[in-house]
Amino acid sequence: MTVLSRRDFSYMNADRNSVAELTSVSELAFELRETLGRGARLIRVESGPPLSQLTVLGHLQRKGAMSTNDLAAAERVRPQSMSLTVQALEKAGLVGRKPHPTDGRATLVQLTRKGTKTLESIFATREDWLTSVIVEQLTDDERQELHRGLAIIQRIIHNRE
Repeated sequence: MTVLSRRDFSYMNADRNSVAELTSVSELAFELRETLGRGARLIRVESGPPLSQLTVLGHLQRKGAMSTNDLAAAERVRPQSMSLTVQALEKAGLVGRKPHPTDGRATLVQLTRKGTKTLESIFATREDWLTSVIVEQLTDDERQELHRGLAIIQRIIHNRE
């Protein structure tokens, strides 16, 4: 799939309606990215592990024990960088290592009880905040609209994964 930027539109041999429509879609994509980024920053919990470590904990919660290389691939970082992240999590007692069941040379990283509790606490805090905002600031119609929009965003993200 080719992704076009706004500057690409001037080079296209298309009628004005097509260019206007593509510009509108590009602007929508820009606004969606900006809004999702701002929203993610708003719901971050100030205490607890940094975002890079939280995403690793999230992968381990969803997928179970993983190798450092698999975590690096999932996060699109170098294995050396992921090793440093895993070491910090291990030092904090949030993850532990266990032998790989089929590869005697490898180890798997897994959540510890403390890691699970930390992640659950952070998610509960975020969800409590979002719940209160939705209840206090949105009408029933807006909640339904938000639900429909969320389904679309989930589909976009799912298609990308």
